Amino acid sequence: MDDADEPRYTVRIVAERVGVPTATLRSWSQRYGVGPSHHRPGRHRLYSDNDIAAVRHMHELIGQGTSARSAARLATETAVPPRGDVASLLSAAFALDLTSLSRLLETHVRHFGVVDTWDLMVRPAFAAIVAEQDEVGGCIDVEHALSWAVSRSLHHTPLVGLDASAPVVLACTPGETHVLPLEALRAALAERGRGALILGADVPVSALTDAIGRVAPPVRVVLWSQTADTADMNMVLAAAADADVLLGGCGWDDRALGAAARVRNLHEAVEWCVFTS
Repeated sequence: MDDADEPRYTVRIVAERVGVPTATLRSWSQRYGVGPSHHRPGRHRLYSDNDIAAVRHMHELIGQGTSARSAARLATETAVPPRGDVASLLSAAFALDLTSLSRLLETHVRHFGVVDTWDLMVRPAFAAIVAEQDEVGGCIDVEHALSWAVSRSLHHTPLVGLDASAPVVLACTPGETHVLPLEALRAALAERGRGALILGADVPVSALTDAIGRVAPPVRVVLWSQTADTADMNMVLAAAADADVLLGGCGWDDRALGAAARVRNLHEAVEWCVFTS
Protein backbone atom coordinates (compact mmCIF):
# COMPACT_ATOMS: atom_id res chain seq x y z
CA MET A 1 0.00 0.00 0.00
CA ASP A 2 1.24 3.47 -0.93
CA ASP A 3 1.80 5.82 2.04
CA ALA A 4 -0.88 8.15 0.70
CA ASP A 5 -3.38 5.28 0.93
CA GLU A 6 -2.52 4.38 4.54
CA PRO A 7 -5.53 4.97 6.86
CA ARG A 8 -4.30 7.10 9.75
CA TYR A 9 -6.54 10.14 10.46
CA THR A 10 -9.72 10.28 12.54
CA VAL A 11 -12.78 12.14 11.35
CA ARG A 12 -12.10 14.85 13.95
CA ILE A 13 -8.62 15.52 12.60
CA VAL A 14 -9.89 15.63 9.01
CA ALA A 15 -12.69 18.00 10.00
CA GLU A 16 -10.12 20.37 11.51
CA ARG A 17 -7.86 20.19 8.46
CA VAL A 18 -10.58 20.71 5.87
CA GLY A 19 -12.66 23.13 7.90
CA VAL A 20 -16.03 21.35 7.98
CA PRO A 21 -18.02 19.82 10.87
CA THR A 22 -17.52 16.12 11.63
CA ALA A 23 -21.25 15.57 11.02
CA THR A 24 -20.82 16.90 7.48
CA LEU A 25 -17.92 14.55 6.81
CA ARG A 26 -19.95 11.58 8.05
CA SER A 27 -22.85 12.67 5.83
CA TRP A 28 -20.59 12.95 2.78
CA SER A 29 -19.23 9.48 3.45
CA GLN A 30 -22.62 7.86 3.98
CA ARG A 31 -24.56 9.66 1.24
CA TYR A 32 -21.94 10.15 -1.47
CA GLY A 33 -19.11 7.73 -0.70
CA VAL A 34 -16.55 10.52 -0.20
CA GLY A 35 -14.72 9.39 2.91
CA PRO A 36 -12.50 6.58 4.20
CA SER A 37 -11.73 4.20 1.34
CA HIS A 38 -10.38 1.52 3.71
CA HIS A 39 -12.24 -0.08 6.56
CA ARG A 40 -11.46 -3.06 8.73
CA PRO A 41 -14.26 -4.69 10.74
CA GLY A 42 -14.17 -3.73 14.41
CA ARG A 43 -12.02 -0.66 13.83
CA HIS A 44 -12.77 3.02 13.53
CA ARG A 45 -12.93 4.40 10.01
CA LEU A 46 -9.71 6.28 9.33
CA TYR A 47 -8.92 8.63 6.46
CA SER A 48 -5.80 8.42 4.31
CA ASP A 49 -4.05 11.37 2.68
CA ASN A 50 -5.77 10.46 -0.59
CA ASP A 51 -9.14 10.41 1.19
CA ILE A 52 -8.46 13.85 2.62
CA ALA A 53 -7.56 15.14 -0.85
CA ALA A 54 -10.93 13.94 -2.17
CA VAL A 55 -12.79 15.52 0.74
CA ARG A 56 -10.91 18.80 0.31
CA HIS A 57 -11.69 18.78 -3.43
CA MET A 58 -15.38 18.24 -2.71
CA HIS A 59 -15.36 21.07 -0.16
CA GLU A 60 -13.73 23.43 -2.68
CA LEU A 61 -16.23 22.55 -5.41
CA ILE A 62 -19.18 23.17 -3.08
CA GLY A 63 -17.62 26.52 -2.16
CA GLN A 64 -17.60 27.38 -5.88
CA GLY A 65 -21.33 26.72 -6.13
CA THR A 66 -21.35 23.07 -7.24
CA SER A 67 -24.09 20.90 -5.76
CA ALA A 68 -22.99 18.36 -3.16
CA ARG A 69 -23.92 15.41 -5.39
CA SER A 70 -22.03 16.76 -8.41
CA ALA A 71 -19.07 17.75 -6.25
CA ALA A 72 -18.92 14.23 -4.80
CA ARG A 73 -18.96 12.69 -8.28
CA LEU A 74 -16.17 14.95 -9.49
CA ALA A 75 -14.11 14.37 -6.36
CA THR A 76 -14.35 10.57 -6.59
CA GLU A 77 -13.68 10.53 -10.34
CA THR A 78 -10.39 12.38 -9.95
CA ALA A 79 -9.16 10.52 -6.86
CA VAL A 80 -7.13 7.40 -7.75
CA PRO A 81 -8.21 4.52 -5.47
CA PRO A 82 -5.91 1.85 -4.02
CA ARG A 83 -5.35 -0.84 -6.63
CA GLY A 84 -6.82 -4.22 -5.70
CA ASP A 85 -8.25 -3.20 -2.31
CA VAL A 86 -9.94 -6.54 -1.57
CA ALA A 87 -10.14 -5.91 2.17
CA SER A 88 -12.33 -2.83 1.77
CA LEU A 89 -14.52 -4.64 -0.76
CA LEU A 90 -15.03 -7.55 1.64
CA SER A 91 -15.74 -5.21 4.54
CA ALA A 92 -18.47 -3.50 2.53
CA ALA A 93 -19.86 -6.86 1.37
CA PHE A 94 -20.11 -8.31 4.88
CA ALA A 95 -21.74 -5.07 6.03
CA LEU A 96 -24.20 -5.41 3.10
CA ASP A 97 -23.24 -1.83 2.24
CA LEU A 98 -24.33 -1.60 -1.39
CA THR A 99 -23.40 2.07 -1.63
CA SER A 100 -19.79 1.43 -0.66
CA LEU A 101 -19.61 -1.72 -2.78
CA SER A 102 -20.77 0.14 -5.86
CA ARG A 103 -18.44 3.07 -5.22
CA LEU A 104 -15.40 0.85 -4.71
CA LEU A 105 -16.08 -1.20 -7.83
CA GLU A 106 -17.04 1.64 -10.15
CA THR A 107 -14.07 3.74 -9.11
CA HIS A 108 -11.68 0.82 -9.59
CA VAL A 109 -13.12 0.05 -13.04
CA ARG A 110 -12.85 3.70 -14.04
CA HIS A 111 -9.15 3.92 -13.11
CA PHE A 112 -7.85 0.38 -13.73
CA GLY A 113 -10.29 -1.23 -16.14
CA VAL A 114 -12.58 -4.26 -16.04
CA VAL A 115 -9.93 -6.99 -16.30
CA ASP A 116 -7.84 -5.68 -13.38
CA THR A 117 -10.95 -5.07 -11.29
CA TRP A 118 -12.13 -8.63 -11.96
CA ASP A 119 -8.75 -10.26 -11.31
CA LEU A 120 -7.51 -8.12 -8.42
CA MET A 121 -10.77 -7.43 -6.54
CA VAL A 122 -13.79 -9.44 -7.62
CA ARG A 123 -12.33 -12.94 -7.90
CA PRO A 124 -10.32 -12.72 -4.64
CA ALA A 125 -13.37 -11.35 -2.81
CA PHE A 126 -15.59 -14.19 -3.99
CA ALA A 127 -12.87 -16.71 -3.11
CA ALA A 128 -12.71 -15.32 0.43
CA ILE A 129 -16.50 -15.52 0.78
CA VAL A 130 -16.54 -19.12 -0.48
CA ALA A 131 -13.80 -20.00 2.00
CA GLU A 132 -15.89 -18.47 4.78
CA GLN A 133 -18.92 -20.48 3.63
CA ASP A 134 -16.89 -23.69 3.66
CA GLU A 135 -15.55 -22.97 7.15
CA VAL A 136 -18.56 -21.62 9.05
CA GLY A 137 -21.48 -21.75 6.59
CA GLY A 138 -23.89 -18.99 5.69
CA CYS A 139 -22.76 -15.83 3.88
CA ILE A 140 -25.14 -16.45 0.99
CA ASP A 141 -26.54 -12.97 1.55
CA VAL A 142 -23.02 -11.53 1.34
CA GLU A 143 -22.33 -13.40 -1.89
CA HIS A 144 -25.55 -12.17 -3.47
CA ALA A 145 -25.00 -8.56 -2.39
CA LEU A 146 -21.52 -8.58 -3.91
CA SER A 147 -22.80 -10.22 -7.10
CA TRP A 148 -25.46 -7.54 -7.50
CA ALA A 149 -22.96 -4.73 -6.96
CA VAL A 150 -20.47 -6.24 -9.43
CA SER A 151 -23.18 -6.68 -12.04
CA ARG A 152 -24.34 -3.10 -11.55
CA SER A 153 -20.82 -1.73 -11.98
CA LEU A 154 -20.28 -3.77 -15.14
CA HIS A 155 -23.55 -2.51 -16.62
CA HIS A 156 -22.18 1.03 -16.42
CA THR A 157 -19.70 0.10 -19.16
CA PRO A 158 -21.26 1.43 -22.40
CA LEU A 159 -22.79 -0.97 -24.89
CA VAL A 160 -20.91 -1.37 -28.17
CA GLY A 161 -22.52 -2.63 -31.36
CA LEU A 162 -21.60 -6.00 -32.80
CA ASP A 163 -18.71 -6.11 -35.24
CA ALA A 164 -20.36 -7.49 -38.36
CA SER A 165 -17.03 -8.89 -39.57
CA ALA A 166 -16.46 -10.97 -36.39
CA PRO A 167 -19.56 -11.14 -34.15
CA VAL A 168 -19.19 -12.53 -30.62
CA VAL A 169 -21.99 -14.35 -28.77
CA LEU A 170 -21.86 -15.02 -25.01
CA ALA A 171 -24.13 -17.61 -23.39
CA CYS A 172 -24.50 -19.75 -20.29
CA THR A 173 -25.33 -23.40 -20.87
CA PRO A 174 -28.80 -24.79 -20.06
CA GLY A 175 -29.33 -24.78 -16.30
CA GLU A 176 -26.33 -22.50 -15.69
CA THR A 177 -27.24 -19.34 -13.76
CA HIS A 178 -23.77 -17.90 -13.04
CA VAL A 179 -23.78 -15.20 -15.71
CA LEU A 180 -21.47 -12.73 -13.96
CA PRO A 181 -18.26 -13.91 -15.72
CA LEU A 182 -19.92 -13.30 -19.09
CA GLU A 183 -21.03 -9.86 -17.96
CA ALA A 184 -17.40 -9.13 -17.10
CA LEU A 185 -16.29 -10.35 -20.53
CA ARG A 186 -18.92 -8.20 -22.24
CA ALA A 187 -17.74 -5.12 -20.32
CA ALA A 188 -14.04 -5.86 -20.93
CA LEU A 189 -14.67 -6.22 -24.65
CA ALA A 190 -16.56 -2.92 -24.66
CA GLU A 191 -13.47 -1.24 -23.19
CA ARG A 192 -11.60 -2.55 -26.23
CA GLY A 193 -14.26 -1.13 -28.54
CA ARG A 194 -15.71 -4.54 -29.36
CA GLY A 195 -19.38 -5.43 -28.99
CA ALA A 196 -20.80 -8.77 -27.91
CA LEU A 197 -24.28 -10.29 -27.89
CA ILE A 198 -24.85 -11.61 -24.37
CA LEU A 199 -27.77 -14.02 -24.09
CA GLY A 200 -27.50 -14.41 -20.31
CA ALA A 201 -28.19 -17.34 -18.00
CA ASP A 202 -29.76 -20.74 -18.75
CA VAL A 203 -29.78 -20.45 -22.54
CA PRO A 204 -31.51 -23.28 -24.45
CA VAL A 205 -29.51 -24.88 -27.24
CA SER A 206 -32.10 -23.82 -29.80
CA ALA A 207 -31.87 -20.18 -28.68
CA LEU A 208 -28.11 -20.20 -29.14
CA THR A 209 -28.26 -21.73 -32.62
CA ASP A 210 -30.98 -19.26 -33.62
CA ALA A 211 -28.77 -16.37 -32.46
CA ILE A 212 -25.80 -17.73 -34.39
CA GLY A 213 -27.98 -17.94 -37.48
CA ARG A 214 -29.06 -14.30 -37.17
CA VAL A 215 -25.54 -12.86 -37.40
CA ALA A 216 -23.07 -13.04 -40.25
CA PRO A 217 -20.17 -15.49 -40.06
CA PRO A 218 -17.50 -15.98 -38.88
CA VAL A 219 -19.09 -16.16 -35.42
CA ARG A 220 -17.27 -16.63 -32.12
CA VAL A 221 -19.19 -18.14 -29.21
CA VAL A 222 -18.20 -18.23 -25.54
CA LEU A 223 -20.05 -20.82 -23.42
CA TRP A 224 -19.95 -20.68 -19.62
CA SER A 225 -20.46 -23.68 -17.33
CA GLN A 226 -19.72 -23.40 -13.62
CA THR A 227 -20.22 -27.07 -12.72
CA ALA A 228 -20.09 -30.45 -14.42
CA ASP A 229 -23.89 -30.69 -14.14
CA THR A 230 -24.30 -27.81 -16.60
CA ALA A 231 -21.49 -28.72 -19.02
CA ASP A 232 -23.80 -29.45 -21.93
CA MET A 233 -21.94 -31.18 -24.77
CA ASN A 234 -24.99 -30.93 -27.04
CA MET A 235 -24.69 -27.15 -26.88
CA VAL A 236 -20.97 -27.29 -27.63
CA LEU A 237 -21.50 -29.49 -30.69
CA ALA A 238 -24.46 -27.44 -31.93
CA ALA A 239 -22.52 -24.19 -31.67
CA ALA A 240 -19.36 -25.68 -33.16
CA ALA A 241 -21.24 -26.59 -36.35
CA ASP A 242 -21.39 -22.92 -37.37
CA ALA A 243 -19.01 -21.05 -35.05
CA ASP A 244 -15.70 -21.09 -33.27
CA VAL A 245 -16.35 -21.99 -29.63
CA LEU A 246 -14.53 -21.05 -26.44
CA LEU A 247 -15.35 -22.76 -23.14
CA GLY A 248 -15.18 -20.93 -19.83
CA GLY A 249 -15.82 -22.11 -16.28
CA CYS A 250 -14.89 -25.12 -14.18
CA GLY A 251 -17.58 -27.44 -15.49
CA TRP A 252 -15.87 -28.65 -18.65
CA ASP A 253 -13.76 -31.78 -18.94
CA ASP A 254 -11.43 -33.01 -21.68
CA ARG A 255 -14.31 -34.41 -23.75
CA ALA A 256 -15.23 -30.90 -24.87
CA LEU A 257 -11.77 -29.96 -26.08
CA GLY A 258 -12.15 -31.79 -29.40
CA ALA A 259 -14.83 -29.34 -30.48
CA ALA A 260 -13.79 -26.15 -28.70
CA ALA A 261 -10.95 -24.19 -27.14
CA ARG A 262 -10.61 -23.64 -23.39
CA VAL A 263 -9.98 -20.41 -21.51
CA ARG A 264 -8.64 -19.99 -17.96
CA ASN A 265 -9.05 -16.28 -17.24
CA LEU A 266 -10.74 -13.10 -18.39
CA HIS A 267 -7.66 -11.72 -20.13
CA GLU A 268 -7.37 -14.83 -22.32
CA ALA A 269 -11.07 -14.67 -23.16
CA VAL A 270 -10.80 -11.03 -24.25
CA GLU A 271 -7.81 -11.77 -26.46
CA TRP A 272 -9.57 -14.74 -28.08
CA CYS A 273 -12.67 -12.67 -28.82
CA VAL A 274 -10.87 -9.68 -30.33
CA PHE A 275 -8.40 -11.67 -32.42
CA THR A 276 -9.29 -11.90 -36.10
CA SER A 277 -7.32 -13.98 -38.55
